[in-house]
Amino acid sequence: MEQLTRYPDRGGDRRLLDEILDEGVVAVLSTVVDGLPWSIPIAYVRAGDLVILHGSTGAGALRHVAAGAPATLTVTHLDGLVVADTAFDHSMNYRSAVLRGPLRVETADAGELLDRFVDALLPGRSAEVRANSRKELAATAVLTLRITDENWIAKARTGGASSSEGGWSGVLPLRKGYARVEPSPGQDLPVPASVLAAVSGR
Repeated sequence: MEQLTRYPDRGGDRRLLDEILDEGVVAVLSTVVDGLPWSIPIAYVRAGDLVILHGSTGAGALRHVAAGAPATLTVTHLDGLVVADTAFDHSMNYRSAVLRGPLRVETADAGELLDRFVDALLPGRSAEVRANSRKELAATAVLTLRITDENWIAKARTGGASSSEGGWSGVLPLRKGYARVEPSPGQDLPVPASVLAAVSGR
């Protein structure tokens, strides 16, 4: 784990890192191309000590990190707006994590990793759909970033305003979750168990 230089008390342990990664869906993947920064949003999941990413084999950023370009992966959760009685002391409660390191291109285990990816988002979903075709696997870049003892940092802010001059202050917690199921137009099929479980919050 890397060390925080500002607000070191907000630094977290591996438990916090796993919590941040497991509750997230989209990260920002950043790399350097021809000396310039390049960042893209990308879906990810954590499976033990691996973070799994995937996308089109034609995606430029993925091609560069697959070829060994340096990379970082950033995940942030906004947990609440901190309302203070001065503009200066307004803040946000959040949890964030940054991982850095080389990404590994997975070929032999690509199909298994994609199933683990789908099941991390919707547990049981891979058993409800057909297997990936060879054409689909050939068009998909599957990459992993291994979590080590030294390649990540996790931090969090909780609580209310840092100071008060006697006016109103408080926290507006953010609600999260899937709102409803919206089947594709014209479809009259039972909703899969994995989707129902996700919407119910189980």
